Amino acid sequence: EMAGAFVAVFFLAMFYEGLKISRECLLRKSQVSIRYNSMPVPGPNGTILMETHKTVGQQMLSFPHLLQTVLHMIQVVVSYFLMLIFMTYNGYLCIAVAAGAGTGYFFFSWKKAVVVDITEHCH
Repeated sequence: EMAGAFVAVFFLAMFYEGLKISRECLLRKSQVSIRYNSMPVPGPNGTILMETHKTVGQQMLSFPHLLQTVLHMIQVVVSYFLMLIFMTYNGYLCIAVAAGAGTGYFFFSWKKAVVVDITEHCH
Protein backbone atom coordinates (compact mmCIF):
# COMPACT_ATOMS: atom_id res chain seq x y z
CA GLU A 1 0.00 0.00 0.00
CA MET A 2 2.85 2.39 0.77
CA ALA A 3 4.40 1.81 -2.66
CA GLY A 4 1.05 2.55 -4.30
CA ALA A 5 0.66 5.71 -2.22
CA PHE A 6 4.19 6.78 -3.17
CA VAL A 7 3.46 6.35 -6.88
CA ALA A 8 0.08 8.13 -6.62
CA VAL A 9 1.54 11.10 -4.74
CA PHE A 10 4.49 11.24 -7.15
CA PHE A 11 2.15 11.51 -10.14
CA LEU A 12 -0.12 13.99 -8.35
CA ALA A 13 2.89 16.28 -7.78
CA MET A 14 3.90 15.87 -11.43
CA PHE A 15 0.32 16.70 -12.47
CA TYR A 16 0.46 19.85 -10.33
CA GLU A 17 3.61 21.10 -12.09
CA GLY A 18 2.13 20.28 -15.50
CA LEU A 19 -1.07 22.12 -14.59
CA LYS A 20 0.88 25.25 -13.63
CA ILE A 21 2.74 25.29 -16.94
CA SER A 22 -0.36 24.53 -19.02
CA ARG A 23 -2.22 27.42 -17.35
CA GLU A 24 0.65 29.73 -18.24
CA CYS A 25 0.63 28.56 -21.88
CA LEU A 26 -3.14 28.98 -22.11
CA LEU A 27 -2.85 32.48 -20.63
CA ARG A 28 -0.29 33.48 -23.25
CA LYS A 29 -2.49 32.12 -26.05
CA SER A 30 -5.65 33.80 -24.78
CA GLN A 31 -4.27 37.31 -24.45
CA VAL A 32 -6.58 39.28 -26.67
CA SER A 33 -5.82 42.96 -26.93
CA ILE A 34 -2.31 44.28 -27.30
CA ARG A 35 -1.80 48.03 -27.06
CA TYR A 36 1.35 50.04 -27.30
CA ASN A 37 1.44 53.10 -25.06
CA SER A 38 4.09 55.78 -25.43
CA MET A 39 5.03 58.02 -22.54
CA PRO A 40 7.60 60.79 -22.17
CA VAL A 41 10.62 59.98 -20.02
CA PRO A 42 13.28 62.49 -18.96
CA GLY A 43 16.55 61.78 -20.73
CA PRO A 44 20.10 62.99 -20.36
CA ASN A 45 20.84 66.74 -20.55
CA GLY A 46 17.18 67.70 -19.99
CA THR A 47 15.91 66.02 -23.18
CA ILE A 48 12.62 64.16 -23.37
CA LEU A 49 12.61 60.59 -24.68
CA MET A 50 9.54 58.58 -25.68
CA GLU A 51 9.31 55.13 -24.07
CA THR A 52 6.90 52.53 -25.47
CA HIS A 53 5.17 49.98 -23.24
CA LYS A 54 3.23 46.94 -24.38
CA THR A 55 -0.10 46.40 -22.57
CA VAL A 56 -1.85 43.04 -22.87
CA GLY A 57 -5.44 42.50 -21.82
CA GLN A 58 -7.97 39.71 -21.57
CA GLN A 59 -11.75 39.72 -21.75
CA MET A 60 -13.54 38.75 -18.55
CA LEU A 61 -16.53 37.00 -20.11
CA SER A 62 -14.78 34.63 -22.46
CA PHE A 63 -14.20 30.90 -22.69
CA PRO A 64 -10.42 31.16 -22.13
CA HIS A 65 -10.99 33.11 -18.90
CA LEU A 66 -13.58 30.59 -17.73
CA LEU A 67 -11.17 27.75 -18.50
CA GLN A 68 -8.40 29.57 -16.62
CA THR A 69 -10.73 29.96 -13.63
CA VAL A 70 -11.62 26.25 -13.53
CA LEU A 71 -7.96 25.24 -13.94
CA HIS A 72 -6.97 27.64 -11.16
CA MET A 73 -9.53 26.05 -8.84
CA ILE A 74 -8.15 22.59 -9.65
CA GLN A 75 -4.59 23.84 -9.09
CA VAL A 76 -5.46 25.26 -5.67
CA VAL A 77 -7.19 22.04 -4.57
CA VAL A 78 -4.27 19.87 -5.75
CA SER A 79 -1.76 22.17 -4.04
CA TYR A 80 -3.67 21.88 -0.75
CA PHE A 81 -3.80 18.09 -1.11
CA LEU A 82 -0.03 18.01 -1.63
CA MET A 83 0.47 20.28 1.37
CA LEU A 84 -1.67 18.04 3.56
CA ILE A 85 0.19 14.95 2.34
CA PHE A 86 3.49 16.61 3.17
CA MET A 87 2.17 17.65 6.59
CA THR A 88 1.67 13.99 7.54
CA TYR A 89 5.46 14.00 8.02
CA ASN A 90 5.67 10.55 6.47
CA GLY A 91 9.17 10.53 5.04
CA TYR A 92 8.30 8.43 2.01
CA LEU A 93 5.35 10.62 1.08
CA CYS A 94 7.41 13.78 1.57
CA ILE A 95 10.02 12.33 -0.77
CA ALA A 96 7.26 11.45 -3.27
CA VAL A 97 5.95 15.04 -3.24
CA ALA A 98 9.43 16.52 -3.71
CA ALA A 99 10.47 13.98 -6.35
CA GLY A 100 7.21 14.36 -8.26
CA ALA A 101 7.43 18.15 -8.22
CA GLY A 102 11.03 18.01 -9.39
CA THR A 103 10.28 15.50 -12.13
CA GLY A 104 7.22 17.48 -13.23
CA TYR A 105 9.26 20.66 -13.37
CA PHE A 106 11.93 18.87 -15.42
CA PHE A 107 9.42 17.54 -17.96
CA PHE A 108 7.05 20.52 -18.23
CA SER A 109 9.07 23.68 -17.49
CA TRP A 110 11.88 23.34 -19.99
CA LYS A 111 10.20 25.73 -22.40
CA LYS A 112 8.90 28.16 -19.79
CA ALA A 113 9.55 31.70 -21.04
CA VAL A 114 8.99 33.64 -17.81
CA VAL A 115 11.90 33.83 -15.40
CA VAL A 116 10.00 35.39 -12.46
CA ASP A 117 6.30 34.63 -12.18
CA ILE A 118 4.61 37.35 -10.12
CA THR A 119 1.36 35.35 -10.01
CA GLU A 120 2.97 32.36 -8.29
CA HIS A 121 1.46 32.02 -4.85
CA CYS A 122 2.57 28.62 -3.60
CA HIS A 123 6.37 28.90 -3.52
